[in-house]
Amino acid sequence: MATTQDWIEELKSITVLELAERIKALEEEFGVSATAVAAAAPAGGEAAPAAEEQTAFDVILEAAGDKKIGVIKVVRAATGLGLKEAKAVVDEAPGAVKEGLDKDEAEKLKAELEEAGATVTLK
Repeated sequence: MATTQDWIEELKSITVLELAERIKALEEEFGVSATAVAAAAPAGGEAAPAAEEQTAFDVILEAAGDKKIGVIKVVRAATGLGLKEAKAVVDEAPGAVKEGLDKDEAEKLKAELEEAGATVTLK
């Protein structure tokens, strides 16, 4: 049986698309989700702290639109993926193009994708 470190090293050697496929398979196999779970309200009726301003954004491609080739080009430039992997990201929309970006970077990528004809949201 592989150690955790061996498993992590194996993950480092695969493409983002392959990693996404493995995550999806794990979610289906174990009936879980890799998305963050909202924190439960504090016990004792204490007021929850004020929500912090969001600092990390995910750029979600909702649809490629009519100009799919242009959208693929923007995805390739933004992610560094190869043509096949970028096409897969676009074909499998809706899905994340990039995650954990600061607000300015996320808005810039969103604008580039929308200019190419895609429908995009930030989360």
